[in-house]
Amino acid sequence: MRATIMYRAGDVRVEKVPDAAIIKPTDALMRITRACICGSDLWPYKDLAPTEKGRRMGHEAIGVVEAVGAEVRKVKKGDFVIMPFAFSDGNCAFCQEGLQTSCVHGGFFSATEGVDGAQAEAIRIPYADGTLFVLPVREDNALVASLLTLSDVMGTGHHAAVTAKVSPGKKVAVVGDGAVGLCGVIAAKRLGAEQIILLGRHPVRLALAKIFGATDIVSERGEEAVERVRKVAGGFGVHSVLECVGTEQAMQTSVGITRPGGAIGRVGLPHYPAIPGSDSAFFHNLTVGGGPAPVRAYMSELLPDVLEGRIQPGHVFDRIIGIEQVPDGYRAMDKREAIKVMVKP
Repeated sequence: MRATIMYRAGDVRVEKVPDAAIIKPTDALMRITRACICGSDLWPYKDLAPTEKGRRMGHEAIGVVEAVGAEVRKVKKGDFVIMPFAFSDGNCAFCQEGLQTSCVHGGFFSATEGVDGAQAEAIRIPYADGTLFVLPVREDNALVASLLTLSDVMGTGHHAAVTAKVSPGKKVAVVGDGAVGLCGVIAAKRLGAEQIILLGRHPVRLALAKIFGATDIVSERGEEAVERVRKVAGGFGVHSVLECVGTEQAMQTSVGITRPGGAIGRVGLPHYPAIPGSDSAFFHNLTVGGGPAPVRAYMSELLPDVLEGRIQPGHVFDRIIGIEQVPDGYRAMDKREAIKVMVKP
């Protein structure tokens, strides 16, 4: 089968690899019908050290179950499913609490040793019963783009909103205009935010943010952004900030624009050694939370809104490519020529 492998920063190849197969009795084999490239995939695209065997890429997918192991009970051959970016057994204490990204037996597709990536034609799913989410629609459903977002970006945007304590009447800021930030706008509106300020500077993304529900746009950065957001929000800052970038500056800005007593939901993969602005956060009684989103826990809540058209996060995909064009998909996202690239193996 064909799969995507990254050998070093900027070196992405699509190669023939051994067919995915069931190894453990709790596994399932999934034929991938749609996958995509994530903004977090761009971090290794910029800084991955050279490696001989390479790293199998991709952690977001939907597809059809082709086979199941002897101990799989809830998933069956032929099911159309969502593969969240983390695998989990569904039974441990953290899975029972809805925090599957902390599963004691779990891990992350493409990042955990022995678990491959989803930018491929097929993939082995560990702990299939706890990991896969069975959909009530067919694989040719017109909503596949929005369904695919539930594997990561829509669930991650929702996680940022939940941890930032977004609720009806709140003033919200979303830091970052990538796919997660745009989905964060959807999540904030869905949870009843009165004002949604998006911090970004790419015209196509800003236009989409407005469609999704952003009420204000701030394109400044640094202290200028902090001053502008405070002014737009009425002087004190916002109640809730969704940090969807992961840089030190993004987090520093997030602390600066949160009003006293407010909350920050950080879901951007952090690329800094310590949370900046901790003194300010402490003396302003800010709540700082977030982390890898337990998107598996949010699927049941978000799916009805997708199926009924109340939210349409699939619009974040603005390019569709075949498996052989994946290297160009990385280039396009890195150059900001595309918001998010869908892969159709």
